[in-house]
Parts: sequence; structure tokens; C-alpha cells
Amino acid sequence: MTRNVVVTGIGMTTPIGGDAASTWAAALAGTPGTIRLGPDWAADQPAQIAAMMKVDPGQILTPVEVRRMDRSEQCALIASREAWADAGAPDVDPIRLGVVVASGIGGINSLIQAYETLRDKGAARVSPHMVTMIMPNGPAAMVGIEVGARAGVHTPVSACASGAEAVSYAAKMIEDGRADVVVAGGTEACMNGVTMAGFAAMRALSTRNDDPATASRAYDVDRDGFVMGEGSGILILEEEVHARARGAKIYGRYGGSGLTSDGHHIAQPDPEGAGAARAITMALADADISSADIIHVNAHATSTPQGDFAESVAIRRALGGQADHAWVSGTKSMTGHLLGGAGAVESIFAILALRDRIAPPSINIFNFDTAIELQVTKDGPVQLPAGDIAALNNSFGFGGHDVALVFKSV
Repeated sequence: MTRNVVVTGIGMTTPIGGDAASTWAAALAGTPGTIRLGPDWAADQPAQIAAMMKVDPGQILTPVEVRRMDRSEQCALIASREAWADAGAPDVDPIRLGVVVASGIGGINSLIQAYETLRDKGAARVSPHMVTMIMPNGPAAMVGIEVGARAGVHTPVSACASGAEAVSYAAKMIEDGRADVVVAGGTEACMNGVTMAGFAAMRALSTRNDDPATASRAYDVDRDGFVMGEGSGILILEEEVHARARGAKIYGRYGGSGLTSDGHHIAQPDPEGAGAARAITMALADADISSADIIHVNAHATSTPQGDFAESVAIRRALGGQADHAWVSGTKSMTGHLLGGAGAVESIFAILALRDRIAPPSINIFNFDTAIELQVTKDGPVQLPAGDIAALNNSFGFGGHDVALVFKSV
């Protein structure tokens, strides 16, 4: 029997909103989330700007929860609680409930804090929670314990493709019969001097410090790197018969996924976009649709000169002539780049775009790069057509990880 997967709940905490509704409203309004950083460690950084969460976790969680969890775990727990409540807190057998929550870097803030405590105060003052705060599977484990999941708790780690890979893995758990409901998504919160300096040393970050709001400008000829962001996106994926039996609202359908790798370079994308194009083609085949069905693309679009061009080549290779008709949004221009959380947040954006029949804008395009041969939403949000339509979400990560997801309207 075919097991179809639907989305019955969503949750987000991002640089432009503290929940899913406010984040989506801010995205449609073209709200930038980048700010000038205030901490002392940022003063001598090449990049002194970032997209911090709009609502600090400390305003939502209890002091005990904040003390015992890394910031990345805090984000994931906040978004998962919202998504779980939004799905109606499904009554599901725990052995049929799974969790797949990804992180590209994990609890590095807690690791740095533990080192500073060890250096300044000695080993006896290191937190007993340090290990569970720094382990990459910490966010997934915290969410799994929260909901009592016993079908499996997993953590894909594939850099900036991690969140999208988590959604794909979660859907496969349902399709393969391992679970009926899976809490899926990604999280990241790694804003500190070490990570900022490291990304800047790679020349990956924008250094437009005097104009934070316009720093993330995918598809503009003057793009100079991405803006680091933090936050989490969580989806409740559910087997369709199970969802309909309990009267759940359905946002959209998971269509399919494609996962490939470039085998090209540890940090640079394949300029021919071959692996990314194959991932898109595989996702279309998995979803049993053609390129003509894709009317919207939430692109990876980080605002790096090489990455944006390579992705545009891949989209055109995979979609062919439909690339002239599918509206492409680069929402990192507003949220910044949430690294391991990006693919999940942008999956939610793609689903909401299908639900509301509107593609969000790509802001900060002052001089469109004509080498990007795509139909980009550079002049504001764009109305999408009625009927059965599908959207594509792309996520790519250092190491050459390529993930493409397809979602369908209901």
C-alpha cells in the first residue's frame, strides 16, 4: 500500500519572527533580519553583522531549560513545541513516532563556554550538562524526549543541507512504514567569534558592516557573501490516512526528494551544477511529476558569487524551459543563512507559498545579475496560480552535499 506523507504542523523561530506566523508575515513583507553585532568579540571581526533570532529563547523557555541546553537545542525545542501544538498534539503510539532534527555544527557555543570555564575557573566548574549540550544529536534527542518518540531519533549532518536532508529522511521513515508521525527539521545557533572568524577567513561572509539590512543580496551583481543566521524550523510529517482519520489540518504534501554529491571541492560548488541538477531531477522523479509542474522554487541562494550562479545553472539544467516560468525566491536575503536550520525553514516557506499561492520576495536586488537566467521575485511577492501545483526547495552544503525537496499543494 502506498503511504503518502503530508505536513500537519509547522513551527519556526527565526531572525524575522518568533513563530511561524510572524516569520511568514515578515517574509512576505520583505523584512530584513540582519543587524550589527553588539558583543565585544565582534568588534574586530571582518564581518560584524548577523541575523540573530527575533525572540531570544530566554524569553520563552524556563531558566532551568536555558541552563541545561545549548542555544541550538533551545531553538529546536521552541520550534518543535509550536509545530506539535499546531498539529493538534497527535495521539500516536510512541513506537510509531519518530524525530529527525539536524544541525550542521551542533553545540559549539557550549563547547567554547566550557573551555573558557575550564581555563578560568578549573575543571570542577565545568557544567555536568556540557556533553549533552555539545553533541550534534542533542537537539534531536531533546525533542525526542519531549514528545516521547520511540520509532527512532536521528540527526543527519551535511552542513547547510542538513535541515533538508532531515525532512527527506523523516518522509522515508513514514513511506517505509517505520513511523506514522515524524517531527522533522533543523536548527542552528553558532554565533561566536570563532565561527564568525572562520567563515570570514574563507571569504564566505558579507562584510557590508555599515549597511546590515542590505548585506544579504542574492542575485545582485554586488553580492559579497552570506550573512550568518540562527534559528530553527520544524515540520510535523504524517502518513495521510493517519492524519485524515484524526481530522488533522493539512498544509501540503511531501512529494519527493533527491540527494546527490558533487565530488568536486570541500567548500566550492561545482560550477556546472551537475550534482545539484541531478538532485532536482531525482526529486521530480520521486514525486512523480515533470518539470512543468514546478511553479515555485525556494532557492538555496546564499548570496555568494559562485554559489548563486552554480545553483542557477543547476535549476536551468534540471527544469529546462520551465525555468523561465517558475518563480524563484531567495529568502536568505531576509533570514540570513541558518546553516543546518536553513533547509527546514525554507521547506516551510515553500509549503506556505503553495498554501497561500504567493511566492515571497527576494530583497536587496539593486542591480540584478543577468548571468542568473531565472525568473526571480526581485520586485516583491508574486501570486501563484490555482490548481494542483508544486514547489521545489534546494539546499546545498560544504562538502558537496546536494538536497532537493518537492512539495505539492492540497
